[in-house]
Amino acid sequence: MDYRDVGLVTRGVFDPGKLKVQEDGVHFKSVKTGKTLLIRHVDVVDIEWLRVAKGYEMKLVTVDGQIRKFDGFKESDYGELRDFFKTTCRKEMREVDLCVKGWNWGEATVNGSLLSFLIDSKRAFEIPLKEVSQVTSGKNEVTLEFHQSEEASQSLVEMRFHIPTSVPGRPRLQAFADLCLTQADVMQAVGDAIMTFDEIQTLTPRGRYAIKPYPSFLQLHGKTFDYKIPYDSVTRLFLLPHNDQKQMFFVMALDPPIRQGQTRYYFIIFLLPTEGDDFEVTLSLTEQELEERYGGKMTKHMSGSLYEVFSRVMRALVGKKITVPGTFKNSNEQCAISCSNRATSGYLYPLDKGFIFVHKPAVYIKFDAIVSVNFARMSGSAGISRSFDFELELRDGNVIHFSSIMK
Repeated sequence: MDYRDVGLVTRGVFDPGKLKVQEDGVHFKSVKTGKTLLIRHVDVVDIEWLRVAKGYEMKLVTVDGQIRKFDGFKESDYGELRDFFKTTCRKEMREVDLCVKGWNWGEATVNGSLLSFLIDSKRAFEIPLKEVSQVTSGKNEVTLEFHQSEEASQSLVEMRFHIPTSVPGRPRLQAFADLCLTQADVMQAVGDAIMTFDEIQTLTPRGRYAIKPYPSFLQLHGKTFDYKIPYDSVTRLFLLPHNDQKQMFFVMALDPPIRQGQTRYYFIIFLLPTEGDDFEVTLSLTEQELEERYGGKMTKHMSGSLYEVFSRVMRALVGKKITVPGTFKNSNEQCAISCSNRATSGYLYPLDKGFIFVHKPAVYIKFDAIVSVNFARMSGSAGISRSFDFELELRDGNVIHFSSIMK
């Protein structure tokens, strides 16, 4: 049996192709890649037939927990497929009626690697927990974050499950979070961290975190929130001296950003002291591992100022150069200009290839993205101008305004 207008749905992306249902299994050939997928009947443990947004869907669950969804069937295809699976494969294809009431309260159950949300004992939706990248629990809710597909123009980023306070105790909430976590595809800290930086102050997101670098990701462990940042999501590194000469900003630019509730952080800004006792640390890797993995950019025993050790470690792990201020100096021989952006004061650093403003909100602007620059006077008391404004018009039409720059 051939079906030409059927596609495989993966992370919300419809991959069109040609589906054949034969005696040995289900064959699917993608139009985009030309690759063929074979699902043998002996490996199939469950078959469902569902009405979806556009047409009908056949869902296959295999013995290894994999879920394959094929969309684009017609209503008339049901009888033919049902009879084939029953007579040839001795398997029942179940017709599942979904709940379409639109309610947002019900019962969440976890069966294997699937989380199902039921309303009046009927399925409203289900989530393959292998698509979950992060599970966090708050006072009365559990938040699931999802892996993102580069091919999807729109995709589900986050979902929150609220457990009412009328339900006594937190154990039920934590048990649900732990159950989701056991099946989720979350970065796990295997073995010891390479090293630990304790009580590092961050300005965005604000707090103090224990920074634990692992071979493939960086963990920020705080009192309330934990973050795991893959090194391949770090796009740039900056090391910027504070105007007080006593601290350094270490900035990580991220894409995709980390999330805290509804807030996205495209930059993590660490505030590191330049004064005080030297920081000494012994790494958990051998000299041979350090040489093979990082080309000798880190040593078994490291010491120096905290910001020096921190920046050396991050540069080696991320594999990107650290951008520092260029030759620009203000009237006080400092690398940054004190100013305001969106009514928030901060520092604007002219770099060799762009500007960066810290700390809230952090903004990085490449010179080649700037169309025009405008300097505007600000009048003070008695008509005396003590400061001026600085505007950058970008190629995308946005205008970034910096104010209260001392004359």
